[in-house]
Amino acid sequence: MISVIIPTLNEAERLARLVSKLQRQMPRCEIIIADGGSHDGTVAFARALGTRVIRSAPGRGQQLVRGADIAVGDVLLFLHADTVFPAGGLACIDERLTSAPEIIGGNFRLLFDGHDAFSRRLTRFYAWMRRRGLYYGDSAIFVRRRVYQALGGMRLVALMEDYDFTRRLERYGPTCCIEDPPVITSSRRFQGRHPLAIIWGWLRIHALYHLGVSPDRLARLYDSERRRTASTKGLAS
Repeated sequence: MISVIIPTLNEAERLARLVSKLQRQMPRCEIIIADGGSHDGTVAFARALGTRVIRSAPGRGQQLVRGADIAVGDVLLFLHADTVFPAGGLACIDERLTSAPEIIGGNFRLLFDGHDAFSRRLTRFYAWMRRRGLYYGDSAIFVRRRVYQALGGMRLVALMEDYDFTRRLERYGPTCCIEDPPVITSSRRFQGRHPLAIIWGWLRIHALYHLGVSPDRLARLYDSERRRTASTKGLAS
C-alpha cells in the first residue's frame, strides 16, 4: 500500500481536487494530511474527505516527519498540496517499484505551469539537475518505507529537508525518475522576480547550506527574501 503524506497550511481550496484524484486512482491508498496550523477550514475539510489528519508545528519538514511516523504503507509518497498529481501516477509508482526491486525510490519529472520563457527554462533546468541526482519535494518524492527508516527519515530542519533527504537517498541506492506522466507545480513563487535574482537566491542558499550555515538561519534568509518580494509587488501594484 502507498501512504501519501501531504503537508498543508491553508490549502482548503486545493485539497478536494487532489484528494479525490488520489482516491480514484487507488482506493486503498492511505492519505495523511499533516497540517501546520491552518485557519481556513483545511482540517475539517480533510476529515470530511476521509483522510487521516494530524496536527503539527508549522514547517514542512516537521509536518512530513509527523506524517511519516504514523504511515502504515510500505511505500511513502511526499506530495505538496499545490502539486498537480497526474492520473495514473500512483499506479506508475507501484509498477516501477514492483518490477524493479532494486529501485529504492525516486520522483516524477517536474513541469512548471507558467507559459512564459523563464518557466520553460526552469522546466529544462530541473530536468538537467535530475540527471545529476538533484531534486526536491515539489517533484513528488517516493521511497520504500524500509529505506526511509534505514536512512533515519526526514530531518527536523527549518529548510532544505527535501534536499537533505534526497542526497541521502541517492547515496543509499538506485532511484528512478518517472518521466511520463509528469507532475506540474506552480510558477507563482517566481512571479515578479528577475530571473537572475531567482538563480542567485538558489545558488546562495545552497552554497550557505554546504558551508554549514544552520537551516534555521537559512529559513530566515529565505523568508526575508519572500517578504521583500511581496513588499515590492505591493508597491508596484
